Amino acid sequence: MQTLADMRRDYVRDGLSETQAPAEPFALFHQWFEQARLTEQPPVEPNAMHLATVDGQGRPHCRVLLLKGLDSRGFTFYSNYDSAKGQQLAAHPYAAMTFFWPGLERQVRIEGTVERVSPEESDAYFQVRPLGSRLGAWASPQSQVIADRDVLDELLAETQRRFLDQAPHCPEHWGGYRLLPERVEFWQGRPSRLHDRLNYRLQDQAWLRERLAP
Repeated sequence: MQTLADMRRDYVRDGLSETQAPAEPFALFHQWFEQARLTEQPPVEPNAMHLATVDGQGRPHCRVLLLKGLDSRGFTFYSNYDSAKGQQLAAHPYAAMTFFWPGLERQVRIEGTVERVSPEESDAYFQVRPLGSRLGAWASPQSQVIADRDVLDELLAETQRRFLDQAPHCPEHWGGYRLLPERVEFWQGRPSRLHDRLNYRLQDQAWLRERLAP
């Protein structure tokens, strides 16, 4: 039986050089994301990311979310503002996210400040979500302790009755966050663990690109 110490994979698919990398990180992220969208196979979701936040005691918390927006300002995701992550971001508006695309042997790490998107932007996205997801946003007291699954089923049934004759609108406790990147690192797996790492740091409103040792 293979032990944990014996489990390893050698990365041989590609490399990442400075000549392949633009001066700012958004163009490279768009390129890598599009390649991931076209090549990664289920159950991998190309827009899945790990999001890390910290609580009042400085303890980190990490979970998997889906990226739902990207523009020149930053990376957008949505959640319940009253959830654990929402409370953590309200107290400490900083976060880190990581994308991992195993088929391409790549990961991207992003760190920066977090702000809420406008109510109009949240509502626009909420309206294109499947009906079940919209009802779920109203029904679930996210991160709160509940006695059992029956409680959640009853809350959903109550919500379905509430919106029986009208479309659910975006709740005030739900909406988007935008991570404004200050650091973006692109990691390309290479043989013998000598990986390529290109790091972008925002310095005086300009991006500084540097190579990191693996």
